[in-house]
Amino acid sequence: MIEATIAKYVTPLAPLPTMLSPQGRLTAKIKCILFDIYGTLFISGSGDIGGAKKKSYKYQKVDELLAKFDINSTSSLLLAEFYRCVEKKHAQLRHQGVDFPEVAIDQIWMQILEKDDPEMVRQFALEFELIVNPVYPMPHLNEILTACRERQLLMGIVSNAQFYTLYLFEWFLNADCEHLGFNRDLILLSYQFGYAKPSFFLFHAAAERLKDKGINPHAVLFVGNDMLNDIYPAKMAGYQTALFAGDDRSLRLRMEDPRCQNLSADIVITDLIQLIDHVA
Repeated sequence: MIEATIAKYVTPLAPLPTMLSPQGRLTAKIKCILFDIYGTLFISGSGDIGGAKKKSYKYQKVDELLAKFDINSTSSLLLAEFYRCVEKKHAQLRHQGVDFPEVAIDQIWMQILEKDDPEMVRQFALEFELIVNPVYPMPHLNEILTACRERQLLMGIVSNAQFYTLYLFEWFLNADCEHLGFNRDLILLSYQFGYAKPSFFLFHAAAERLKDKGINPHAVLFVGNDMLNDIYPAKMAGYQTALFAGDDRSLRLRMEDPRCQNLSADIVITDLIQLIDHVA
């Protein structure tokens, strides 16, 4: 069922070149690599998870999805209600002291659709995401994961993500995260904690788990496509950093943000496979 769903929505995507070139060097031997997902390991058609709000929607496909699930609404009304509910939940979490809140998207859809069927709601949420934010593996994704496994590097994920995000690896690489080499303890996804990047929460949580494994932050390389969401908090946590500048859709330099104006990544890469030159 899942495979048929994916085949219906997924079409190949190619990265769009950026104006940046590979540069920089690391200052200490790397024992662990932590990755962002959307815009780094996977091409994101909207640039990032949740980024489709700023894009034009594929209204016809959304309307077809509503009909498929027998939902009596229109795409425009549904989307308006979706973002209203997300903003309301964000406001509640901020009131509780969460600096950058994250929601569990299936819980939002349960509220909107008023369906007492979690499996159906998750299926709807998955198909909705595939419509508004098409994804595809970055070039050389499998190769870089294989190379890291062969070098016995610890690998982890720190990413803004939802329940369906880790499915991407199984759909496209035919293996779950652990078989691909990711350490279960080092997979930290925003929806699980209620905190989204650029909050320091996920980065500090990862640092604590790495400390338990005897790895200090400077021996960790964080790879991401966003100077504010990725490089800034990773630097604050003491990690070395790699800015992935391989796709113009998702590259976020954030030069207008004061937190990024005097900030630079330790290295810039334009293809995932270039990481090998820095961790060999």
